[in-house]
Amino acid sequence: MPTTTTTRPRRRATLSIIAIALLIAVGLLYTNTQTTKSGTPTARPTDLGADKVTNHAFPSLSYGIQAFLWWDASVRGADLEYLRLMRFGYVKQIFGWQDIEPLSPDQPDWSVADEVVAETEYRGIKLVARLGKPPDWALRTPPTPQDSPFDLQGFGQYCGALAGRYKGRIVAYQVWNEPNLNREWNNNPPNAAAYVKLLAACYTAIKAADPAAIVISAGLAPTGTGLPIAIPDEDYLWQLYQAGIAPYYDVLGLHAPGYKSPPETPPDDPSLNGNRWQAFRHVEDMRAIMVANGEAAKQVAILELGWTTDTRETIKDADGKDIPNPYRWHAVTEEQQAQYMVGAYIYAGKHWRPWMGLMSAIYIGDRRWTPDREEYWWAIIEPHFYPRIKQAFVDLANMERYIDDQFIPTQDGAASSKWYTPMPPRQ
Repeated sequence: MPTTTTTRPRRRATLSIIAIALLIAVGLLYTNTQTTKSGTPTARPTDLGADKVTNHAFPSLSYGIQAFLWWDASVRGADLEYLRLMRFGYVKQIFGWQDIEPLSPDQPDWSVADEVVAETEYRGIKLVARLGKPPDWALRTPPTPQDSPFDLQGFGQYCGALAGRYKGRIVAYQVWNEPNLNREWNNNPPNAAAYVKLLAACYTAIKAADPAAIVISAGLAPTGTGLPIAIPDEDYLWQLYQAGIAPYYDVLGLHAPGYKSPPETPPDDPSLNGNRWQAFRHVEDMRAIMVANGEAAKQVAILELGWTTDTRETIKDADGKDIPNPYRWHAVTEEQQAQYMVGAYIYAGKHWRPWMGLMSAIYIGDRRWTPDREEYWWAIIEPHFYPRIKQAFVDLANMERYIDDQFIPTQDGAASSKWYTPMPPRQ
């Protein structure tokens, strides 16, 4: 896509204005259905293996957020400055396979990836790369559901090339996104065994190129919908372990949207009507499955954390017709969004260390998004040319922190101006 062209003096001035405005501010598709059962009992021990964690891939907690740094170089630096204002040390960015190898593995285009890695590194932020978005040439029609709908050899080569080029500069790789949904599995019924093959190809290649890199399994979508559309995340995780996932990940990836409830709501709360997956603390159910499968030594990463403010009555379907908004049932106010997101980090800090590693919120919005997109309503910075800072951004920036054995108290406006120094654009 085309990139906005801006002169260097204008960019510097723009960033300075943003920094000043933000210093002032800092001072101040999931489906609602019943869970299907696979017949595999889900262990929910009260002990979630905190004393068994030996693989500390991330500090606990590690604070991150997903951003969209790829296409618009004119706002890339400003968006990374938002992270620095938040005192978040990690940014998650999609490294689309189709964007680097659109035609074939023999014709890669590293130009934008080089810029993203360099800008992130320059600003002292650790980079987590989300891998996926396959090019057309890599799509396959699997003969059986157990086969991958993507070119495994090609994906492995891509993972290895990426890790080799940015060895020591990309700290972690998320391998795919929500493979328990058919829309993320090339519209095929999701299959855990097939995903394990995909993960194994990527893990092996990354570790060969950069042994110190952290490999995170795909974030799983909490859902109650069954096949052929989806597999509930609990069932899918059991199937992943049965398919032999254990050697092929360093940190287990999960998604933890809060839906409608406050973050401290227990999964068995009567208000959820048995839909445990609708609670933020459903993460505890997933951790219990790890413990039951002998994987308590590894950490968990929450790769998407947030609450939506999407109260639209209707949305447009694929044919442009108005239909009832399927996301409205779990929308919250902006004030609740701020309260719940901060509460989620604090709850995890108090109860989930050390097995909880990275917690990555959503989103610093893509500037191209408009209110007709679902993702727009999850963002904590509304993605306009002059972005609107939501209360969640301010409260997350100022909240107390828990990092391993260190406690960092809530910041106030006076403290904020001491720890933040805006950086100039790269020359």
